[in-house]
Amino acid sequence: MGEIYSPGKLMLTSEYFAIDGALVLAVPTKLGQEFFFEEKNDGNSVVFWEAYHQNKLWLKAAIDYKNWQILETNITSSAEFILKTLKNVQNLSDIKFKSTDSYHLKTNLQFPPDYGLGSSSTLMNNLAEWSEIDPFQLNSISLGGSGYDIAVANAKSAVLFQNQPQIHFEKINFDPTFKNELIFIHLNQKQDSREGINLYKSKIKSQKMINEFSDLTRNILLCDELDKFSDLMILHEQRISDFIGIPTVKSIFFADCAKFVKSLGAWGGDFVMSAKFEGFEDYFWGKGFNTIFEWSDLID
Repeated sequence: MGEIYSPGKLMLTSEYFAIDGALVLAVPTKLGQEFFFEEKNDGNSVVFWEAYHQNKLWLKAAIDYKNWQILETNITSSAEFILKTLKNVQNLSDIKFKSTDSYHLKTNLQFPPDYGLGSSSTLMNNLAEWSEIDPFQLNSISLGGSGYDIAVANAKSAVLFQNQPQIHFEKINFDPTFKNELIFIHLNQKQDSREGINLYKSKIKSQKMINEFSDLTRNILLCDELDKFSDLMILHEQRISDFIGIPTVKSIFFADCAKFVKSLGAWGGDFVMSAKFEGFEDYFWGKGFNTIFEWSDLID
């Protein structure tokens, strides 16, 4: 049985504006998604799919890929998404789903799915590597989005990413001197990024604004002092808030927090980033946010 692995991701800059070509800084997480595969020449043309969340079975499906029919499953809606995605793989690939072989495919997500670290993007990248197709193309027709998360999964590294005038990313070494002062807090819910994206798309934006977030990304990358980094994060958060018309997460949950609080990706859920201060654990626990990671716990 073969195996492929893709790391999860955290988007540090240019949320929403990434869609229109703003420069993104994103980093891989220590946890990701494993993909196991085995092919059998049995003439049955069936995909046996098993998806695990932290080694616990979540989804099981058998799919006839000659007629693209679900033969059996425990979660119909999720199996339908897998069927659609595998059909896209067939259309893009020269080697997969072209015979009557059966495929035994198994995934294992190493982090809770409500963490928002890239359960779908890691799946797209693993399937693309397995079938030798372009992961950005598979992601575009299966999910949509800017593609920055595919870049992180593909590079297995921190990246600077832009999708205009065409998709381009470069591996970087993002290792801030103050990283041990940074913390990540989970907001106890998974945010549907499509809602925020639709709101963003309904707004009129300018190239000047897109360039502003690219400049913020470059300045954040160059930071060597926590105070300057914090100021840029506060500015970034406020500019997004002003544009999409949603209050900052700090103003909603942490108005009395001693440090900056920065949304990471879709607003309203998943993780936020902040910095340590005296009693920070008791502060966040007291507000009902018990999942707190330090940089070395979460970032690869």
